Amino acid sequence: MYRYDEFDAQLVAERTKQFRGQVERRLAGRLSEAEFRPLRLMNGLYLQLHAYMLRVAIPYGTLNSEQMRMLAHLAEKYDRGYGHITTRQNIQYNWPKLPDVPDMLDDLASVQMHAIQTSGNCIRNVTCDPYAGATAEEIEDPRPLAELLRQWSTLHPEFSFLPRKFKIAVTAAEKDRALIKAHDIGIQVVKNEAGEVGYKIIVGGGLGRTPIIGQTLREFLPKDELLPYLTAALRVYNRYGRRDNKYKARIKILVQETGIEAFTNQVEDEYEIIDVSDIAVSEAELERISSYFASPDFEDLKDDPSELTSAIADNRAFSLWAKNNVAAHKASGYSIVNISLKPLDLAPGDITAEQMRVVADLADKYSFGELRTTHQQNLVLPHVKQADLPALFAQLQAAKLASDNINLITDIICCPGMDFCALATARSIPISQAIAERFADPERQRTIGEMQIKISGCINACGHHHVGHIGILGLEKAGVEFYQVKLGGDSSEHAEIGKVTGPGFSESELIDGIENMVDLYLKQREEGERFLDTYRRIGIEPFKEVLYA
Repeated sequence: MYRYDEFDAQLVAERTKQFRGQVERRLAGRLSEAEFRPLRLMNGLYLQLHAYMLRVAIPYGTLNSEQMRMLAHLAEKYDRGYGHITTRQNIQYNWPKLPDVPDMLDDLASVQMHAIQTSGNCIRNVTCDPYAGATAEEIEDPRPLAELLRQWSTLHPEFSFLPRKFKIAVTAAEKDRALIKAHDIGIQVVKNEAGEVGYKIIVGGGLGRTPIIGQTLREFLPKDELLPYLTAALRVYNRYGRRDNKYKARIKILVQETGIEAFTNQVEDEYEIIDVSDIAVSEAELERISSYFASPDFEDLKDDPSELTSAIADNRAFSLWAKNNVAAHKASGYSIVNISLKPLDLAPGDITAEQMRVVADLADKYSFGELRTTHQQNLVLPHVKQADLPALFAQLQAAKLASDNINLITDIICCPGMDFCALATARSIPISQAIAERFADPERQRTIGEMQIKISGCINACGHHHVGHIGILGLEKAGVEFYQVKLGGDSSEHAEIGKVTGPGFSESELIDGIENMVDLYLKQREEGERFLDTYRRIGIEPFKEVLYA
């Protein structure tokens, strides 16, 4: 993992000290809320329906056990005993008191964490494939690239006040676990015909009120050209992006209105006049960053399924969990373990302080002290010996973290909705819990198979409903909440925006309608088909018929 250098430490310490003074001035009445707002947003502090919310950055979703214990400490001391993992791999605290926030930031700084650029019209937290450095599917570990982007973008003097927020995601595998096509910039590590490693650049993706799948800006960009080329793209956006209407200010609107060919030409023209030597990073610096992400000292093991045969035969719960929550690792004898944060009694993505400490201990014991957050609002232990899986599972069970529903119908992505968010127009957490309760039976979930339900409590789409197999948008009309349904969205490398089925539903009508669509799928599916495959084969009309029955 990356460790702060002197510049990082000084930057975070100075920012925290500055914000402490700003909070003191606000509490003393020397700053109005309007004056304080841009200052708090630059430090990740929002004002929600009932309280402030602090969003803590988790760069490219990578944490160590010490940092996770600090997050538990914050939840316990300054909040109500839990935190919320977001779809940008960050963590949010929903109940901090304003006088406590500087202390929270000081505590975070002590473990090399902060809340810088988790809000505002700047380059936000760079997200990444949560399997990075652990999967054999990738060309190379993309985290050094993500760290380079973090350093380049942090308090960038030219891009700190963009027309609107700007989000970047990176992956190095063909299978997209980072949703790069729904980001302002998506970067995929690729090889060209000569076998050289470089980057495919996607631009203009995004969800929100105008969902758009990104388009290719460059099929192949040499590695040493990345920062200069991204600088050119950001300059074009900064120059031409709209500032008169925040709903049309994202780069996706600029690309859509300009056209990808004309936009590409603008970027290439800008790139031609950039002094590359002033921006490009030296090979030595790249090697320095990469050295922090060297693989752990894996033991020389062999993949031996027989080691788990007895545990699987003796414990059905373990066998179901191992089959569904465990993924292949690049090193023989190791596995990638997904930890679901989708129980019935908590909001999707919520994790208690006690559970955070358990996960930190498990990371130390079984995964070289390392863990990841995912944009699906779950956690990952990236490097677990296969022989340790039964013991790990037992300890997850004791902590109520052994839900075996990764990528199943109850593994729901859900924003905080109107229970917390000042922008929300409807509740989303109760809807996710109602769906999870309706489909709680583990056998039924496995019969249904892969199913991605995503729920947003407003048009801003923090719950990614546009790319859910079933996407749900909460709205309000005349004081009454109702829910609009989209079908056929896809958040994979084959990213696609779902289609609206028609008028919205009440909560009870919605849950029944989802069950009707699931039943139709089970009747209509062919061998090996997922819900999404059957939908694509038979079309939306049969599903609409049973949804509105």
